[in-house]
Amino acid sequence: MPDIYINPPKDPPKKKKVHHQHIDINPATPEGLPGHNHNPLTAFCYLPHGVDFVNQEPDEKIIFLSRRHIITNFGWVALSLLMILAPALLQYFPLLDFLPLRFQTVAILVWYLLVMAIVIQGFLSWFFSINIITDRRVIDVDFENLIYRKITDAKIGNIEDATVQMGSVIRTIFDYGDLIIQTAAEIPEVTFNAVPHPDRINKILSDLRMDYR
Repeated sequence: MPDIYINPPKDPPKKKKVHHQHIDINPATPEGLPGHNHNPLTAFCYLPHGVDFVNQEPDEKIIFLSRRHIITNFGWVALSLLMILAPALLQYFPLLDFLPLRFQTVAILVWYLLVMAIVIQGFLSWFFSINIITDRRVIDVDFENLIYRKITDAKIGNIEDATVQMGSVIRTIFDYGDLIIQTAAEIPEVTFNAVPHPDRINKILSDLRMDYR
């Protein structure tokens, strides 16, 4: 007589599959992807349009572009506004009254030219100092002035580690910081300075490193 009290054997529990989300560097369309936009002044853009750089290889694809967070422009913007308003104080503090009228006018024009130079230099330094991640390397472009720029790059395969640094209350509130990339190449570090959402950029870089391996 069969033993009716014996439970039927149970199937062993199935292991749950863990899905790792990776960056798709060849999506059908980047429209609608988080971080993708067409704003030429953006500081954080995934798969940017119409962007290239010096020494870019013909089939090299730009995955990500960033600049310093826009809040980092506060210093020179505030200084420029104060300098623009400064000549209005001459009616209360006649510092130029010892000069003839036409020389006072020339002095004010020279002052505004100086303000314009500060604005142009500040904007160009922010706009052209960019960080790029391609499917092959990371690139840091430091634009100092019209006659000097510094370009540092490292291949994805040479990256050993990446560290995010956010060391102040302002950086925490506005979510920006430094991404320090350590490499095994001739240049030991590539730094993305004051970039927005550094953790998200580090995730993009980690996914690319994983795909490379």
